[in-house]
Amino acid sequence: MQDKLGDAVTAAAKEFDIPGVAVGVLVDGREIYASHGVTSVDNPLPVDEKTLFHLASVTKTFTATALMRLAAEGKVELDAPVRRYVPELKLADEQTAARITVLNLLNHTAGLEWNLIDTGQEDGSLGGFVAKMAELAVIAPPGARASYSQAGYNLAGRIIEKATGLSYEKAVASLVLEPVGLSNTFFGLDDVIVRRFAVGYNRGEDGELRFAQPWKSNPAGARGNNPGGGGVSSVSDLLRWARFHLGTGDGVLPAEALHRMQEQTVALRASTLGDAFGICWFLRDVDGVRTIGHGGSGNGQFAELLIVPERNFAVASLANAGPDGYALNQAVVQWALQHYLGVVERAPEPIPYDEVQAREVVGRYEIDVMNLDIATDGSGLTLAVGIKPEIRAASDSEMPQDYPPSAMGFLPGDGDEYVITEGGLKGQRGYRDSFAVLRPSGRG
Repeated sequence: MQDKLGDAVTAAAKEFDIPGVAVGVLVDGREIYASHGVTSVDNPLPVDEKTLFHLASVTKTFTATALMRLAAEGKVELDAPVRRYVPELKLADEQTAARITVLNLLNHTAGLEWNLIDTGQEDGSLGGFVAKMAELAVIAPPGARASYSQAGYNLAGRIIEKATGLSYEKAVASLVLEPVGLSNTFFGLDDVIVRRFAVGYNRGEDGELRFAQPWKSNPAGARGNNPGGGGVSSVSDLLRWARFHLGTGDGVLPAEALHRMQEQTVALRASTLGDAFGICWFLRDVDGVRTIGHGGSGNGQFAELLIVPERNFAVASLANAGPDGYALNQAVVQWALQHYLGVVERAPEPIPYDEVQAREVVGRYEIDVMNLDIATDGSGLTLAVGIKPEIRAASDSEMPQDYPPSAMGFLPGDGDEYVITEGGLKGQRGYRDSFAVLRPSGRG
């Protein structure tokens, strides 16, 4: 079995031209690992199951689990307003600030925009982050709909600090990482550089890979984004994490609280990542089988963790180049599901090109930090995604290259849902809402 996994990982790495990949599979109680390539093109070491990668948004699963433990211990109430724990919270809308609950943060129903807050090098703390949240757009009333928010999870991290009297990093380590045995999971760069770690790469317009700086998406020293995406780990630790969430809580979390995280709290529409949110977890039905999972996109690094509770199965994939690291992880997960479980994920088929419908959607759409440009050549639609020029110009750090135009098509139904059919965003789904805003499936 290991040889077959190794062959599949190697083939995927070569197909997508990724320097380093680490994959782990938990099946029938056994852990199977396969790696390919090197940590760094310029200073190469072999990638293995203990090589550290930036997890980006997979970190949210640590934050949510830590808060669930605090709730089980009676130190936090999920239905309580956030201001009970963070009374200094101010948002662009006062009613929203007063009404947002802890659960709204954990299942992305707080109505907060994704994230556009730079606390600056002088104060990268969570307290500094929260102090600037009034600058963040409020896009819906609390509880009205799901809208993926990095800022919401950073605010959740501040609740952990307030409830424990510890820094977020120390609190999560004591509440979750240490008791579960995640000895290869960190937040600080000082812990990373003394171990084997993967360097991230982004592909330039000329097709060449260039190392990504900063190493993590948030500037060096800034802790304000750690709860939403600052974790660093390995596939061996991710499989241990999956074992924990497949179990009964191991004395860390009551079984009923663990299982509650895997139950639907809000449905999602036309999302690549799932059919619904549980508590943090994306819930998705694949070929009639229920799965939970989370992905992460960092600066030239991509992470994917998928768990199948009813089969006691998990797969984790980490890759160190963008934008195709995402596509590689998806290909590896799909291969593992089919090879080990006989579960086949089928891509949705778009309807034939319609000129009238195409003309209705052509144009530029704006979301948070990105512009999305839809164009047609008279025979098909394309979608290009790029960081807003003013955001790129204001950043002191290197930012990933824009996604070039990729073919897209609308799905059967009311004509609002779409799917990307090629390129680094292949398989991504989304929809046009009633405000004529194109909303792609987000991940951070």
